[in-house]
This record gives sequence, structure tokens and C-alpha cells, in this order.
Amino acid sequence: MGPSFRRLLPFALRYRRQFVLGLLCVFATSAIQLLPPWVLKFAVDDLTAEVTRGKLARYAGLIMVIALVGAVFRFFMRRIMIGASRDVEYDIRNAFFSRLQLLPLGYYQARRTGDLMSRATNDLNAVRMMIGPAVMYTANTILVFIVAIAVMLSIDPGLTLLALVPLPFVSLSVHYFGRAIHTRFEAIQAQLSELSAVVQESLAGVRVVRAYSQEEGEVERFRAANEEYVRRNRTLIRLQGLFYPSMTFFLGLGALLVLWLGGQAVIRGRISLGEFFAFNAYLAMLSWPMIAFGWVTNILQRGMASWKRMLEIIDAVPEIADQHVTERGRSLQVVGEIEIRNLTFQYPGAAQPVLDGISLHIPAGTTAALVGGTGSGKSTLIALLPRLHEPPAGSVLLDRVDVREIPLATLRGAIGFVPQEPFLFSDSLAANIAFADQILERPATSIEAHADRRVVDAAAVARLDKDVEEFPKGYGTVIGERGITLSGGQKQRTAIARAVYPNPPILILDDALSAVDTYTEDEILARLRGVMRERTSIIVAHRVSTVRDADQIFVLDSGRIAESGTHEQLVTRNGLYAAMYRKQLLEEELEAS
Repeated sequence: MGPSFRRLLPFALRYRRQFVLGLLCVFATSAIQLLPPWVLKFAVDDLTAEVTRGKLARYAGLIMVIALVGAVFRFFMRRIMIGASRDVEYDIRNAFFSRLQLLPLGYYQARRTGDLMSRATNDLNAVRMMIGPAVMYTANTILVFIVAIAVMLSIDPGLTLLALVPLPFVSLSVHYFGRAIHTRFEAIQAQLSELSAVVQESLAGVRVVRAYSQEEGEVERFRAANEEYVRRNRTLIRLQGLFYPSMTFFLGLGALLVLWLGGQAVIRGRISLGEFFAFNAYLAMLSWPMIAFGWVTNILQRGMASWKRMLEIIDAVPEIADQHVTERGRSLQVVGEIEIRNLTFQYPGAAQPVLDGISLHIPAGTTAALVGGTGSGKSTLIALLPRLHEPPAGSVLLDRVDVREIPLATLRGAIGFVPQEPFLFSDSLAANIAFADQILERPATSIEAHADRRVVDAAAVARLDKDVEEFPKGYGTVIGERGITLSGGQKQRTAIARAVYPNPPILILDDALSAVDTYTEDEILARLRGVMRERTSIIVAHRVSTVRDADQIFVLDSGRIAESGTHEQLVTRNGLYAAMYRKQLLEEELEAS
């Protein structure tokens, strides 16, 4: 029993009762399946002596009853065993998705979405086949194999041994082909992940594809990946094409020996004609277990290959977790005081730090702004506060407590975050704004049910309320995948409303107004000022007009704080901020003219 298989046992043992009951049905089905040849033995011998209507009716009725009872047990066998495998599949899928939710941003940056989706669907289906149909047919095969050979030995031991001569060759064939199938199926699943990734990227980036007229290029990229997938499948098909005929050939040799030598035994009177018929019927039954054994071997190899791929995700250790939580952090009531102490941060594999020796203090209830050129480290700095990336110990503090000591649910629940590129779900506008309320807690009777006063107020703060009036179903309008039916500015304003909705003590806006015009920006900022007076706010922006009213402004340059102060102080110092301010004033004058 390998380590991968042992990792699967806890999922299966949760449904041990169903599996035990299912296996009992398997044994009953197999036992009933073995009865007709034995009835046939008595029928042939009895009818050889004398044929009557009563005998024919009796034996026919007996076989029919056996078939009906066998059908009932076969129904429950499949229903219970395959049903239990679906329950296990459900648990594994939940565990898989739960693990994905815990993994940090860096994990997804190094992996393709299509590959993860393939593991959650195709690989999981292969695992389900392994713990459902494979277990069911394995139990059936073993029982039929053992009982059939036992009965054959009771009829004629010598003939049985001759019939079993080809079995070692069958075993060698299964061993060789099983390993080869496993290797090829791993390659197939890897290529299926690649194919899924190509489709996912092409559909997610459909606007870029259209804009650059790359439809033919994407079709060609898909065709190449699809062709490689078919090629790898064909190598497996060729292998399977040799596997099953080789097994049938060896089993056919045994049947030929039985037909020749068994016929002679009947002629000599060593066995009866009925026993010969029963012997051949049981030998035919051995053909299915051997073929089923090959099929099951194939499923097991596929399932284990897929399970190992899934374990790579399920066993992944989240780099960002609650392992450092203290009682002080657990009992913290967030007010909003933020302090950065000599923070130096470098992404894994990066040549140099993104942030170098950053220190700043933001009192609770004040508004701070971060400005600077592209790549200066603004977005990285604010991502460390909710631990989207893991900061060094003691470098990022909230209310004088290291953020690593605060439970993630508490920390992130206290922060309303608006990213540079807002992501919206294919749901109603109201549901997107009220995203902070867990889905399980929301009424599911109507998408309009979410458009309560809090949703409306949050939309008003983000200056989205006037746009909603023009939507066909108001706040119940479904906005499409990634908010595709909204403009860039509407997406950003929806994201702002989503951040304001839970009334968090900390509000972070990461260049959240870049897609709106200056007039709309002024309106949003005017409404946000009332909200920001009651909480700590951090604004990241390129426009000076966005940050000029902040209580303090920090100018970042190459990962360091080059300047800090109020708008008036920084303009007076005639440094980087003043140069940025003059440049933007000039641009506005040119636009006006």
C-alpha cells in the first residue's frame, strides 16, 4: 500500500457502511451469477435421461428466478457502490477547492488556471472510477474467479489445471501493460491540462484576441495542443489494442485444450455431459474476470496517476496561514492604526527587493496616500497589510500587533480592498456589492433580495447609483462574467461599493479611480470623504488630484520612501512630488486647450 493510496483511505472510510453493504451485494450478485452453470449441469444430465415438459418448465423457471434475484442484487450493488464513490468524489472536490482557497497569490502566479481546472474535473473523475466501479468489479472478479476454479476442480482437477496453464502468461501481460498504461495516462492527463489551459486563456482573453485579430493564431495554438493530446491517446489506444487481444488469445488456448481433452473425458465416461457443460460455462466465466481484471488494472493505473496529480494540490502547504496567531491577535478589536517598521520585501526568485527599508506610520482614522512611478512598490506595500503576500515578522503592524499574529479572517475582514484590476462575478450587481456577506447567509429566493439599503448606500458612495437607474433590472441586473457588460469605470465603482459595503475600519484603494473621468473622480472623492473620516484609508494613485486632500502623502521611488508630508509641504519642497504635480497641471492645461 503506497503513501498515495493511504492518503485516499480517509475519504473512503467515511462511507465504510455504504461500501460494506455494497460489497455484500457484490458477493450476493457474484454468488447468484455462479448458480446457472450448476443448474445447467443437473438439467443436462436429467434431460439426457428423459425430456419432459415438467422438467423443462422447472429448470427454465429456476434459471429465470435466479436471473431475477441476481438482477435485484446487481441493481443495489451498482446503486450503493457507485453512489458511495460519488459521495467520496464530493468530499474530495470540496477538499481540493478548499485547499485552492487557502493557497497564496504566488501559487497561482506560477500555475495555469486550465491545469487546475483539469485536475478538479478530469482527474477527479478518474479517481472516482477507481474507488467506485474498480472496487466493485475487483470484488466481483475475485469471488467469481475463486469459486469458479473451486467448482471446476471438483469436476475434474486435471482438466482444470490444463485450463489454467495460460493464466501465468495473462498475469505477465497485465503486469507489463499495466505499468505502460500508467505512464502513458500520466502523459495524457498532463496534456489535457495543457489543452484546458489553452481554452481557458483564449476565452478569458477573448477581447485581446479580437483586438489583435489573432483568431487564427489561437485556433492554430489549440489545434497543436489538441493534436498532441490525440497523439498521446493513440499511443495508449495502441497499447490497449495489444493488451486485450493478448489476454483473449491466452484464454482461448485454455478453452481449446478443455474442448479437446474435456470432450475425450466425456466419451470415456470420466465426467458427465452435464459436468462438461458446467465446466465450460465456468471456464467462460473466467474469461470475463480476466478481461475485467485488465480493465480494472487500467482504471486503477489511471486513477492513481490522477490522484497523485490531485495530491499535489491537496497536500500543498499554504505559505500564508494562522500558524503565528497569538491570544493578543485573536482578541484584537481592529481600530485602524497602521505601522510599517523597516520593511524589506523580495518576491521569490526576484533579483532584488521590491521594497527596501520602508518605515511609516498611519494613525487610526486618517487618510494616507502612496504615489510614485510604475514599479516603485506601491501595490506590493498595500498587499502586505492583508497578507496577500507574507511580510517579514515584525515589519507590518496593525494596532501595534504584528499582522502575522492576527487571524486571517479577522485581519482581512477589517479591510475593504479595491485592487487595480477589479474582478466581478457573473452574478447580480447587488450580489457583487454585497460580496462580503457569505453566500450561504444570503436569501436565495430572488436576486433583488440583496438590493437592501446597505447596497444602495454603498453604490451611492461609489457614484454608481445613477448608472443603476439605467440598468434593465436595477440592482438585480446580472453583469456577466468578469463584469463584461460594464464599462471600465463602472467596474471600478462597483469594486469601490463592494469595499465600502461591509463598513470596514480600514479602506484601501489601489489606483481605484484610474478608469473614471476627472469630474466623476471628484464626485466619488467627495462622497468618499464622509466615509473615510470614520476609518483609516490608504489611497494609491497616479493622479495628484486624487491624493491632494490626504492627511499625509508618501512618495515611493525604487522601493524606498523618497518624500513624505502633506500636499502643500511636498509642493514646497520642489522634489519628486512637485515635479509630478507640475507635469499633471501642464497635461490638464493642454487637454483644456
